[in-house]
Order: sequence, then structure tokens, then C-alpha cells
Amino acid sequence: MRNKRLFILMIGLILFIAMLGFTSGRTGLSWPERFVNDAFGTVQGALYRPVGAVTEFFRDLGRLSDVYKENEQLRLTVAQYTQDKIRYNQLESENARLKDELGFTERQKQLYNYKYLIAQVVASSSNPYDKTIKINRGAHDGVKPKMAVQTVDGLVGIVSKVSEFTSTVMPITELDPTSSDRISISATVLGKEDQTFGIVDYDKERNMLQMSKIDENAPIKEGDLVITSGLVNVLPKGILIGTVVSTQVGDFGLTHTATIKPAAKFDHLTEVFVVVAPDVDAP
Repeated sequence: MRNKRLFILMIGLILFIAMLGFTSGRTGLSWPERFVNDAFGTVQGALYRPVGAVTEFFRDLGRLSDVYKENEQLRLTVAQYTQDKIRYNQLESENARLKDELGFTERQKQLYNYKYLIAQVVASSSNPYDKTIKINRGAHDGVKPKMAVQTVDGLVGIVSKVSEFTSTVMPITELDPTSSDRISISATVLGKEDQTFGIVDYDKERNMLQMSKIDENAPIKEGDLVITSGLVNVLPKGILIGTVVSTQVGDFGLTHTATIKPAAKFDHLTEVFVVVAPDVDAP
């Protein structure tokens, strides 16, 4: 058996050498050569396809990792853009508000020789019986008790307490007309300063301001703008208080009263002005 196998192997080798000699010097391929080439090509193709698929799979995994990293970077960029946009909108809004306030002070300076100390509202009392607000201006800045505090819209209140770097402001909606240390707000009507005069208090039942002790012949009517008169008390003149909503006959029919809608907006106060009149020592 062993010799038989060796004999077959030798015959095969002889035939292979003979085929090489027979085909030497020819440019064409014999059918055995073509068969061998086609067989190897088929095997190579069969092996290449799965190997190529595996290679492409790992290449796709690498691409997927790159895409994930790019998406993470894009998410961070979008988040940063959103934050920047919010910050930009806030700065734009604040810039517009400050421009309005600057215009307000310039207009007021043309009317009266007042100095306006802009202050930030840093706190507001939650006590229903003491709804004061605190600002970041104090004695160090020249603030004194009984100074007027306003916004661009109108009178907010009066400085009640002063510390070195902060002050407490009593809103006009909290001034108690029955208090022993009552601060009276003398008022008049814009454009009718020589014909009208009254005292402004806050009517808690109506949630409105009330101007009392108006002369029965005073030409005051609905829609008139009420301002501080600068008389009787320390408040400087010309600060807008509010708008007349209605008028009524006062006590005993000798005087009239007027209901006034406050000009200042007391919700969400952020910035106010402390009014320093010329006769008050400036900081």
C-alpha cells in the first residue's frame, strides 16, 4: 500500500513536469492551468468577501465612534449657543432699559436741577404689615431719610431708614396717614400748579391713592396727572405720582377728593432712583 501511494505520487509529479515542459514557451494557458486559476480565484473571492465584510464592519465602528464624538461636540456647541443667546437677550434687555433710564434722567435734568442716584433693589419684606424694600445705596452715597425714591414711571416711596451702604424705602402704598410720624405728600396737578393743591395718602380699602383737601373750585378732572408740589414736606416738586381716576365731594362738602392710580409699577422692582434735590447735601 505504501509503495502504491509512492508510485501514484511519482506518476503525478512526472505528469506535472511534463505539462510544464509542454506548456513552456506558450502565451496561452492550458485547460488544467485555467482550471487551477479559476479554482484559486473562486476560493480567493469566497475568502475575500467575508474578510472584506469584517474589515468594513470594524471601519464602520470607527466611523460610528467619530460620529458620536461629533454629535457630542455639536450638543455642547448648541448648549453653549443657547446660553449665549439667553445671556445676549438679557444684556440687550438691560441695555434698552438703561437707555430709557438715562433718557429719563436727562429729561428730568432739563426740568429740575436734581441728582439721581440709581440703586438696585436688593430685598423686599414679606411681612404683610411692613412691605418695605431695601436698596443698595446708603449714607456712604449721600442718601438721607425722607428722600424721594422713584422709577422712570413715577414715585415709588420715601427713604425711611438709612445704613452705611443700604437704605430702607417705605412705598407710598404703605404710608399710614394715622401714624404719629406720618409723612404727608403734598401734590398738585401738572399744568395747573397754581390752581390745585391736595394731600396724597393711600386708601387700602380701594387699593388706590387718594388726594384729599382739594379746593372745591380747583379745576381737577379725570385723566389729570398728579405730581409732587414741593410744598409742606421735604419731597421735591415735579415727581409724577399718578393719574386722576375720579373725583368726589369731600367731608362736609367743603373740599373735594380725587382717586389716583399710581404711576409706578410696584411689581418686580429692580432699579430705582433716589432723588437728591439741590438743597440736600450731595455725596
